[in-house]
Amino acid sequence: MTTRTPGQGSEDLGEQLLRVARGLRRAWMVDLSAHDLSPHEARALRVAADRQDAPRLRDLADALRIAPRSVTDVVDALEAKGYVARQPDPADRRASVVLVTEAGHAVRAAVQEARRRTMGDQMGALTPAQRAALADALTSLEGTFDPGKRDQ
Repeated sequence: MTTRTPGQGSEDLGEQLLRVARGLRRAWMVDLSAHDLSPHEARALRVAADRQDAPRLRDLADALRIAPRSVTDVVDALEAKGYVARQPDPADRRASVVLVTEAGHAVRAAVQEARRRTMGDQMGALTPAQRAALADALTSLEGTFDPGKRDQ
């Protein structure tokens, strides 16, 4: 039987990190399914809700780093669920803005709380010193990526 020593090599650490990320993503998918949202819909709703002004479809696509046609599909799905509404842009009536509805704000808050709870459950397995070390390590790793290609 082979015993694994945590952090034996960078490849092992990378694999460990990927396994943890996959586990967190699976937990996130369960949280989202309870609210009938896909990850793309949840991200679009978050971006639209967090904006000071209602974003145009193009602005939403740029913020999500997806094609305008893809953002249309995501907004269509959110609109069908009653979480957003499209209205003509007051500055340019040829364009549309995405307004988050009251139901959209409520589901956004519920999803955010579910995520906090899930992450809290996961991070609760670590001591305060381990959480601090993890935060420091992840901050260092994030700095190695091209900011233009980083996911939001």
